[in-house]
Amino acid sequence: MAVKDTSNKPYIIDRDSNIKVGIDLPIRRGDEKGGWFASTTTTIEAVKNNIRNLLNTNQGERLMQPTLGLDLRGLLFEQLTGDTIVSIQNKILDTFEVWLPFVQVRDIQVKVDNTANQLNNQISINILFNITQDPNTSNSVTVNFDSSIGDSP
Repeated sequence: MAVKDTSNKPYIIDRDSNIKVGIDLPIRRGDEKGGWFASTTTTIEAVKNNIRNLLNTNQGERLMQPTLGLDLRGLLFEQLTGDTIVSIQNKILDTFEVWLPFVQVRDIQVKVDNTANQLNNQISINILFNITQDPNTSNSVTVNFDSSIGDSP
């Protein structure tokens, strides 16, 4: 008879820098001994890359996974009110529950800069998170969306 393992597995501690965890972003050629692509050496680096990738992906952009992504670039030319920012934060939380269930989001800050004297709109999203198995360690990722409207002077 099989016995269910109910022991709490500890968080993976990355002790060996020779073991690669994932592909580093942006995708580029790695060194000869590390493999063809540049790779991350820690779990936290890999999770940060996963978060950046998810935030930068538009829904429908990924083949066979039409619900992957957030469509955040499309918000650059929208009027962003307090309600819209709360909606963005909720959408990020819902998307993380589906695609990154091992990430616990502690805080999401959405900053909008669309002043009249600038030629571009900017949205900055900062996410404070921790990996579910290691609740005492927190990290943050900031993703900036920028769109130039005209030529810079």
